[in-house]
Amino acid sequence: MKKTYSKEGVKVIWEPDKCIHSTICFHGLPEVFNPSKRPWINIEGARAEAIREQVKNCPSGALMLGDDD
Repeated sequence: MKKTYSKEGVKVIWEPDKCIHSTICFHGLPEVFNPSKRPWINIEGARAEAIREQVKNCPSGALMLGDDD
């Protein structure tokens, strides 16, 4: 299962089965990644560039960048 979150300038794809719960995403950008909320990714929480940089830090590859439509 994959979930996609997008806004102009960025598309984030999340594959929960790959997640190792390292907490890097929500410690690095809590205004976007918050596991206590649903949906847990608030794509409007930060600028596209900040989101792209944080997604690149995902150690498991559960968070990925997609092609911007």
